[in-house]
Amino acid sequence: MGEEVKLIGMWASIFCQRIQMALKLKRIQFEYIEEDLSNKSPLLLQYNPIHKKVPVLVHNGKSISESLAIFEYIDETWKHNPIMPEDPYDRAMARFWAKFIDEKLLWTVFEAFTSKENELEKAIDEASLQLKFFENQLKDKSFFGGDTIGYLDIVGIVVAHWFGIMQEVLEVELINEEKFPILHNWIVKFLDIAMVQESLPPREKLLAHTRKAFRK
Repeated sequence: MGEEVKLIGMWASIFCQRIQMALKLKRIQFEYIEEDLSNKSPLLLQYNPIHKKVPVLVHNGKSISESLAIFEYIDETWKHNPIMPEDPYDRAMARFWAKFIDEKLLWTVFEAFTSKENELEKAIDEASLQLKFFENQLKDKSFFGGDTIGYLDIVGIVVAHWFGIMQEVLEVELINEEKFPILHNWIVKFLDIAMVQESLPPREKLLAHTRKAFRK
């Protein structure tokens, strides 16, 4: 029986890139549908009428929205090539740190990038503290998933890629090799993986898009 898998996304969305990576890691064939968020399509409004945001996964006509929920659905629906840890405690910790990234770290770092000059030092100190908490989860591992990438690595694409783009556009240095050697090493290794590179938009295009968004 054939399966219909569609991903409604937007090319610059780091949350959509997460789902593309998960689908590719699982080797699931899917149709990608690019969404214009300035002129939302009837398809998006049909499948995500509450939030009207991307990404949205449509599997055999049923829709799932919000990237972390989609991620878990993918891993539980297609059992091969598991992405989340098998151990219940490790799974719980992975969920905890994923929520930490989306609900705390992301917004703290965004505030650091966009703070006024007189508030910048305090904002960077707070963001650095949270980044150190995240870095400590790596310990002596190559990836958050162990020897290979897993759930928290892919959720952490926000740190590995988007933060780097923002640093360049807004000229605020937050992550460097001296300050976060373990995290920096993980970023280099993670972004060197072919599947990760294939899921990311062209860097110059994304830089231009981000500069325009921040009018810089």
